[in-house]
Amino acid sequence: MPSSLTDRLRALGRGRRPRALSVAAANLLPLVGVVALGWNAAALMTLYWFELGIASGWALVRALFAGRPSEIERDGLIVGPLAQRRGGLSIPWTGVEIRLSSLLVLPIAAPILVVVWAVVGTLTVGVVGGGLGAEALDTVTLAVLAVFVGEGATTLVEYFGRGEYRDHSAQTAFTGVFARGAAIFLGALFTVTVVAAGTLEDDTPISALDADAVGLPLLLGIVAVKAAFDLGGLYGDRLAAFDESSSLDLGFSYDPPDPEPADGSLAEPVETVRQPFRSRLAGALTTPLGHPGLWYIAGAFGFVGLLFAIGGNWLTAGTLGALAVAVPLAIAALDHELRYGLVEYRAGDDALVARDRLFDVPLWRVEPWDETDLRVERSGLDRRLGTETVAIELRDDEYRIPGLDDPEPILDVFDRRPDRPDE
Repeated sequence: MPSSLTDRLRALGRGRRPRALSVAAANLLPLVGVVALGWNAAALMTLYWFELGIASGWALVRALFAGRPSEIERDGLIVGPLAQRRGGLSIPWTGVEIRLSSLLVLPIAAPILVVVWAVVGTLTVGVVGGGLGAEALDTVTLAVLAVFVGEGATTLVEYFGRGEYRDHSAQTAFTGVFARGAAIFLGALFTVTVVAAGTLEDDTPISALDADAVGLPLLLGIVAVKAAFDLGGLYGDRLAAFDESSSLDLGFSYDPPDPEPADGSLAEPVETVRQPFRSRLAGALTTPLGHPGLWYIAGAFGFVGLLFAIGGNWLTAGTLGALAVAVPLAIAALDHELRYGLVEYRAGDDALVARDRLFDVPLWRVEPWDETDLRVERSGLDRRLGTETVAIELRDDEYRIPGLDDPEPILDVFDRRPDRPDE
């Protein structure tokens, strides 16, 4: 977006006004509906259900453009090494980019949000939705549109205009949605339980619950509980500040990983070390040994192929048998290439930098005083290939560089001599 529009959005987003107005509107609408328009439980739960869906949709938008990388386990197949790449697709004229690690989170987060929305809807609209009248439907529809506009405006003004996206990863962009879902779920569960216990017979199905049986005091209680959860989300930053300043670990304080890649500059002279081809090939073939999930994939193909073989369909059985071998090996080869094969290690006088050759970005940097232990190891595969593995231990992490012909340029970066198997 042009800088003038960005400045206007930033000015509108000062303080807590946009989010506070959105929270106020989202809670005043159901309050007015219950008190002035005579909404019953069906109308209230329908609005809350759609509000959860709207919040989930805008959360996906925020997650897509989150400014910080997502925290993904480094050992995960393919997603682990991909998440270490800090690259992204920049959106022209905005300063916003779509990070690769965010794209890895969305295929998992989106189905979870859909399931949460469906479960909440089953307990809310699915139980009392039959009591929604035509007149209430019109006002609920208008309230849903207002919530959609309010949530969208808040995302545009605060998240993008104010620059909040710089402080979020795709994972932290979803936190408020689950709090809303929990509030609606607990409120609906309490309502259905209380009303069903007082109005339904023992053998009457829960679907027979009368939405009009929920009195005004109970509806106002649901609105109050929902408002309390929304206020907690509005002042979540203060809870995080309290969590940081106290000795208690309440889980409110969490900083996503640093969005900036490692410093790739090095003092001359610089030597570059890469895995030889035989190490890349052998590493791809042995990767399935450390990942049981690949064996499950092979077993699934093999089992279905066995069924076709029993039925006499040998062509299909042979194809599935070949896939049982090829698919796990292809996944393993891709993982190993991303993790080691497409990485070069640049050793300078002042640091060691691992650089990704695929995206041409530095992955990590270790300076001589960072390491706490330095080892040269020789696994069974190293002995067969005539290679060595370098292990660099840090205070809270460890980097392993396997399958090197000559690790000396890497070892020369550090002041201490490494521990070797024969020393």
